[in-house]
Amino acid sequence: MAPSLENLLVVGVASSALFDLTASDAVFSTSGEQAYREYQSEHLDEPFEPGVAFPFIKRLLRLNSLGPLVEVIVLSRNSPDTGLRILRSAAHHGLAITRAIFTEGRAPHEYMPALNMSLFLSAHENDVRRATAAGMPAGQVMKSSYRDDEDPALRIAFDFDGVLADDAAERIYQSGGLDEFQQHEATNVVTPLDAGPLRNFLAGINRIQRVAQDRIRVSVVTARSAPAHERAINSLKAWGLTVNDAFFLGGLRKAPILDVLKPHIFFDDQRGHLIQTVPCVHVPFGVTNAEGRSPQ
Repeated sequence: MAPSLENLLVVGVASSALFDLTASDAVFSTSGEQAYREYQSEHLDEPFEPGVAFPFIKRLLRLNSLGPLVEVIVLSRNSPDTGLRILRSAAHHGLAITRAIFTEGRAPHEYMPALNMSLFLSAHENDVRRATAAGMPAGQVMKSSYRDDEDPALRIAFDFDGVLADDAAERIYQSGGLDEFQQHEATNVVTPLDAGPLRNFLAGINRIQRVAQDRIRVSVVTARSAPAHERAINSLKAWGLTVNDAFFLGGLRKAPILDVLKPHIFFDDQRGHLIQTVPCVHVPFGVTNAEGRSPQ
């Protein structure tokens, strides 16, 4: 019987998210493709250093010690020959990544549905925006000063609106202000919001939590406050999903909470909520990321 990804949580990761490609990118930018090919060939046996998504991916793959739960697949703009260094680097760092797609300059997100992917991470903004515009769950990893810790458990944090839920409530806030938003959410408190781009990813994480128990902790960190917090909780219940922690901050800065929580990855649809001291991912979805709007 052919192997299947159907019952696994499948995550696609670009080499730009998984590893630090600063030196390689500089060669490509300054000297062009041929020099880049030569550079990668000359440095084939030198593993890349970990990148922003590395702590998240490392812990995700370790969950397979409990059984087949996760598949991580490299989705890369590299050509097959320049991609050799990526898979060698993964092996060097003990990452059990055996599947990869190299598209030689083309955006690789088109292959996500064929691979049953619940998430695609890349440092390339255009690739992520194209994936999101096509209705696929994707995020851009941002530059980070985070240094990995020794805790083997995986900590994941999500914003709510525009990430787990769609942006319907956010549109009310943007058009009518806080008071209208609060009234709308109180009126619709028992009506679950529609799914956002990463709801299915959380569903996959929840499935793994039933097996992994205390090896994953999931948090929601949102600008919502009472009474709008109830609709967020009721939406999670209606979807059959759970989180371990919820921070309803009422517009307070998220940075102080994130610095204490120290997630290995945090997803938010507004750049203004992302900080350098934890690994952050911008999800360019919804009204806050509409063309012509300045970054939030």
